[in-house]
Amino acid sequence: MANVYRIEILEERLRRLTEVLPSLWETVIVSVDGFVVAAYPPPISEDIFKEASTSQVAAIAASLIALGDQALNRLDQGEMRRLMIEGDEGAIVIYPINRSAALAVLVDNKSAKMGLTLHEIARTATSFAALLPE
Repeated sequence: MANVYRIEILEERLRRLTEVLPSLWETVIVSVDGFVVAAYPPPISEDIFKEASTSQVAAIAASLIALGDQALNRLDQGEMRRLMIEGDEGAIVIYPINRSAALAVLVDNKSAKMGLTLHEIARTATSFAALLPE
């Protein structure tokens, strides 16, 4: 049996998520330090003219996670369950996986059925917890 590395498992699950939800532009598992853990499409396949690169999504997601955590702590609102910012053209949705990683997704909110999309993203983020150390 061939060795399957954790990164391959993560990228395969991200690929499946984008097949189930074609309104997703990019999916990135990001560390709270802003590093890319896994992505689909993988960073190697990125178009150099694409506006939002995988590393940019990771860095922005990490900043938003830190800001969201600070706001929730300051207002005594508990742990972050989801962070979502919507614009005219799309949205970024971030679900914590554990204390050290999160799933960040860029969504085309014009074609997405947002309830189904949020449910599937949350389910996928929860499934990653077993694969990623705290």
